[in-house]
Parts: sequence; structure tokens; C-alpha cells
Amino acid sequence: MNQLYIGNLSPAATAQDLRQLFGERQLPLPGQVLLKSGYAFVDYPDQNWAIRAIETLSGKVELHGKVMEVDYSVPKKLRSRKIQIRNIPPHLQWEVLDGLLAQYGTVENVEQVNTDTETAVVNVTYATKEEAKVAEEIPLKILAHNSLVGRLIGKEGRNLKKIEQDTGTKITISPLQDLTIYNPERTITVKGSMEACSNAEVEIMKKLREAYESDVVAVNQQANLIPGLNLSALGIFSTGLSMLPSTPGARGAAAATPYHPFAVSLPEQEVVNLFIPTQAVGAIIGKKGQHIKQLARFAGASIKIAPAEGPDASERMVIITGPPEAQFKAQGRIFGKLKEENFFNPKEEVKLEAHIKVPSFAAGRVIGKGGKTVNELQNLTSAEVIVPRDQTPDENEEVIVKIIGHFFASQTAQRKIREIVQQVKQQEHKHAQGAAASQHSK
Repeated sequence: MNQLYIGNLSPAATAQDLRQLFGERQLPLPGQVLLKSGYAFVDYPDQNWAIRAIETLSGKVELHGKVMEVDYSVPKKLRSRKIQIRNIPPHLQWEVLDGLLAQYGTVENVEQVNTDTETAVVNVTYATKEEAKVAEEIPLKILAHNSLVGRLIGKEGRNLKKIEQDTGTKITISPLQDLTIYNPERTITVKGSMEACSNAEVEIMKKLREAYESDVVAVNQQANLIPGLNLSALGIFSTGLSMLPSTPGARGAAAATPYHPFAVSLPEQEVVNLFIPTQAVGAIIGKKGQHIKQLARFAGASIKIAPAEGPDASERMVIITGPPEAQFKAQGRIFGKLKEENFFNPKEEVKLEAHIKVPSFAAGRVIGKGGKTVNELQNLTSAEVIVPRDQTPDENEEVIVKIIGHFFASQTAQRKIREIVQQVKQQEHKHAQGAAASQHSK
């Protein structure tokens, strides 16, 4: 006979209410119902149905406005020494389980509960109630790459708080100071009951997977934006995405494009001004300028840091000159360095402002009629794109376009804007050729 304990009952609850509720959930009607003030006991002859009743009702069903608690009834002398562990995977060896349980105290008895489910359920009795309490809250530890953790936490910690509230767990994450170049992972520790930890693990892994897949999509987009770019050789992807195999189609074709260092047509040089926190300048330059020199060699770009505009300036401008691939590599390393050196809150992604110059005659096309093109750019890239309307062109008849966003968003916006400018230049060139031909024919 399996006696179930039903707790957190409303004083208004009756035995008939309980029988009706069990019937609505398609659970066999229990035998004798012993109703007390605020709790009750019911007898269940079948072990499997008893487990199903616990899993179906406990913490999930309201009766007269109160959420019921359903569990096995345990004799008083064993009540605080006995715990139940559910969802044990079928591949887990009993020797391993015994070893895990023994870490928290002296195990007097382990009773396997036969069920018709894939996972096993066991009742464990410890020698003391203190040992049982510790064992019941075995912490779950999950390793996750630092670049994914920010999105797991969410803005102002909202994602993590919701998981804690939904699962009844306490979740902590190891500090950034524990990270090294050889260990880029952070430890996510989940504390709570075994079942609560299991539920939290599902939600945590779901968030981490979403972040990972988002990065995969972003990498695929970047590969298509810069033909010939070898993502695997860049070394700027902290998530290990650089090791992903090429997908078929356009990306694979782009990656297969050979690079000839002595080709006649040299790639066009681009200038991007990237704004970083003033306190981060030392980290970018490095001791005796070693880091910025290495970065320039790695990227194949010229990298200079402009003087501060004033003693209280909060940002400094990094001037990067080089072709598209060099821009991608240099900017990627700078974004990564700022995250690695903790210049941004661990709960947020690194977002920087970048300035690129475009010919004044092309600025209108970047904006589009009624701002349509710039709005589409922002929706496509997730970056903020600003083209100040009242700018005075410089001596080269160019104006500034501001781009604010995380690395992939900024890169996508830069490339799309360059494409628009190139299209405008080609149209201007064709128009000029047509006008010259017309004049010549006269």
C-alpha cells in the first residue's frame, strides 16, 4: 500500500473535492481519504499510479485557490531522513549513483521504484535528517562559454530571475575574474531540489542553445558579406564557431575562393573610426605598444588611437584603415578584448559606436525616401544607424554615418552601407559615361 500526503489544502476542501479532482485528471480514485485541517492522506494500491499522481498534481493544481503539494507519506521517524530522486537516466549505472549519494552522508537504504516511464525513481534513506537535507539540494553545475552567458542572464538579469522563479531554484554564475585564455567557460550553479534542478537545466540549456544558434546565423551572414573571408583563420570567435564546418551553397563557395597575394587589383582601403571607453585604451595598446602592434599585423590594417578631445573625455577614437577583411578582423579583436577585460557589464553585450564616411551625394540613398532604407538597415542588422541630415561635407565632400551595435550587427551594417555607396558610384559613373558619349556624338 502506498499512502500519499496531500498538503497546502484549503480549510474549505472536502474529501469529495479530492475525489472529483483525481477523476478530472484521469487518475484512479484513491481508496480511503483521511482529511485533516490543511492536509490529507489517501491510499494508493499501485506504485506506478501513485508516482503519476505526484507528478500530475504536486505544485501544478489548485483547489479552492491553493496549489496542492502531493508526495509520499513518510513515517515521522523517517520523514526528515528520506528523499525521493526522480528522472534518473536509464544509462546511469547503479555504482555511479551509489557513489554520488554517498558523498552527502551514510545511506541506509536505496529502494528502486518500478515505473512504466523511461527514467527511474528511487527512495533514499539517510542516517540523519541533516544528511538528507544536504542531499536533497545537490547543486547542479553547468559549464557555458562566457560569450553565451550574457544572453542567458538577460537584460538586468531578467532571464535568470524568470528561470529561478519558474523552477524554484537559486542560480549563481562564476565571476569573470575566474576566466583565463585557457579557460573561457563560466560555471553556472543551480541549487534546489533534484526535480527543480532538472527543470532549471532544461530552461538554461534552451537559452544557451538559442544564443549559440544566433551566433551561427550571424557567422554565416558575415561569410557571405566578404567573399574570400576565411572565418576559421580569424581566431576572433570565442564561442568556437570558427571551427564549424562550412555549410553548402553560397557560404561554401565564398570560402573556397582562392586568395592571391600578388593579384593586380588590390582591395579598396576603408577607414572606420571605432569609439572605445577611455579606460580601455591601455588594454588595446598593451605594454610598450605590443598589443596594438600584434593586432595590426594580425588584421593587416593600420590601427591608430586619436588623442583625447579633452581631459574628461569618456571615449577615445580608434582609427582603423584597411580592406574589408582587415576591418572585420581588427574590429572583432577589439570587441573581444573589451569583453575579455571586463570593460562592459557581464550582463550586457559589447556595443560600440563606429563612424564611416560616405560621399555626400550617396547619403540620401543610405537614408532612403522617408527614411525607408535606413529603417530597413536597422531591422536587418539590429544595429542603430544614424545619418545626420544637417552635416556639412568635409574637404573630400564626405559625410559621417554612425553605427551603434554589437560586433556582428555593426559589421553587417557597415557592409550593407558600403554596398549602397558602391551602387550609387556605379550609377554615377554610367551616367557620366552616357553624358560624355552624348556630348561626343553632337
